Amino acid sequence: SSGINAEWPLRPGTFTLQEHEVQCFHEIIPKDKKFSLEYQVISGGHFDIDCNMMSPNSKTLYKEQRKQYDTFHHKTVEAGEYTFCFSNEFSTFAHKTVYFDLDLGDESTDIGAEDESGEGAHATALTQLESSAYTIHESLRLVVDYQNHHRLKERIGREIAEYLCERVQNWSVGQTVLIVIVAFGQVYMLRKLFDKPVARGGKVGI
Repeated sequence: SSGINAEWPLRPGTFTLQEHEVQCFHEIIPKDKKFSLEYQVISGGHFDIDCNMMSPNSKTLYKEQRKQYDTFHHKTVEAGEYTFCFSNEFSTFAHKTVYFDLDLGDESTDIGAEDESGEGAHATALTQLESSAYTIHESLRLVVDYQNHHRLKERIGREIAEYLCERVQNWSVGQTVLIVIVAFGQVYMLRKLFDKPVARGGKVGI
């Protein structure tokens, strides 16, 4: 039977999805907000998973089946609770480890901006210090993003290496067992071939 686990709100990280399981996450996102959803299967089975995203009015915004990784960009047209679901229902025995990251942007992009409507409203220009601070902030965000992707690739490489190592070990054990069985079989066949039949009726005189 399928299991559905729901968590709220959505946070970047990894989680394990068992076979025949669906796991959903929820995030309240304001209107006219740009965001991106990135996910990748780190280990398990054929490294594939189903993913879909629903708007607050239950409209399907994104749906992909058996994807190893993908990135989805979207700008909201309404505020509310958005739902992201990952499904492993098609798998009969393999559980998956999935990495995901929901990037809602940064509110610091609005620094120095004020409401221009109404009497006395005016725009405030960024000072040189604020601009430098914002540039450093964006550079650090980029560095963190690169570090996350590097760690993700490193973990995927380690998972693949461990999987191949296990396959090689199993193959070696199988080959060893087969060689031992063949060796004992050959010894047995040779002994059967050179065994002399026992004479019946006693010894034959000359």
